[in-house]
Amino acid sequence: MDLPLTFISQYQAALAMLGQTISKCPVSLWDSPDDKTKFWHIAYHALFYTHLYLADSEQTFTPWAKHRNEYQFMGQVPWPPHAPPKIEQPYDKATLLEYLTFCQQYVAGRIPQLNLEGASGFDWQSFSKLELLIYNLRHLQQHTGELMERLGTRAGVEINWVGSVPPSE
Repeated sequence: MDLPLTFISQYQAALAMLGQTISKCPVSLWDSPDDKTKFWHIAYHALFYTHLYLADSEQTFTPWAKHRNEYQFMGQVPWPPHAPPKIEQPYDKATLLEYLTFCQQYVAGRIPQLNLEGASGFDWQSFSKLELLIYNLRHLQQHTGELMERLGTRAGVEINWVGSVPPSE
C-alpha cells in the first residue's frame, strides 16, 4: 500500500467536494448577515488549515499569496488579547476557487515529501505527521459537511459525494 498516494486521493476527494460547495453557493448565502460565521469564511478557514498542516512546521509555512492576516481564524485569535479576527471584506468565489486549485496542487506535491513518522511540526498538535494528515483531512471534511448542510437546508443545493480521486500521472 502506498500511503502517500492514498492520502493524496482522499485529500483531492475532500477538496473536490469543498470546491462544489464554493461553486454552488448562492450569492444570498455567501456572506449572509444572518450567519455569525460566513460561508466564505468557513471555506477559507478549511483551505488555510489544509495548506498550513501540509507544511513541515509553522516556521517553514509560507501563506498563500492572497492571504489576509487573521482571516484563517474563526472565533477569537488564539493569542492575547484574544480579540475576534479583523475581517474587513469577504473573499469572492473566484479567489477561493483559485486557493482551492492551489491546495490541490500543493497536496499532490507535498504529501510524498512528508516524513509520516516524524513529529507534526506544530507545537499545538502533539502527535505524528501521519496523525496530523488524518486530523487535517477530518477538519477539511467537517467544514465541507457544515457547508453542505447549509446549502442543502437553506438553498436546496445538493453536493455530490466524491469517494476518491486517482492521482494524476
